[in-house]
Amino acid sequence: MNDSSARNRPEGNSGGKIQNLRLKWLVFAIVCALPLVGSLSMWLQGISLIPLSAYGIVSVLAFFLYWSDKRKARTARWRTPENVLHAVELAGGWPGALVAQQVFRHKTRKISYQVLFWAIVLLHQVFWIDQLFLGAHVFALF
Repeated sequence: MNDSSARNRPEGNSGGKIQNLRLKWLVFAIVCALPLVGSLSMWLQGISLIPLSAYGIVSVLAFFLYWSDKRKARTARWRTPENVLHAVELAGGWPGALVAQQVFRHKTRKISYQVLFWAIVLLHQVFWIDQLFLGAHVFALF
């Protein structure tokens, strides 16, 4: 396949489907489990609705930023800076970013980007482990 045929494929299409879909759904469910349980428990205990809302709203924002950046990349226009994408991921948009990476096949091959992305996901995991199991001693919520 030459570069021009790859460029002319429909957006987010790698032959019509996401590769290893079941495995990717499993990984997604696993990495989302702690933040979801933690956010729901904070909301149900009357502590705060902010984490649950932030994950949802900021994930949608991240998804659309990836979509926009992919479109800009294909048309050689000004791109969304990677630090903006990472800031949105850090603010709770990493689930939406993870889905967008697979749907649009965007930022999946750049190792330096993926290292920082997964460090952000790990940071969220550690935060929720601390909140749920360690009595919030590592991270103070407020």
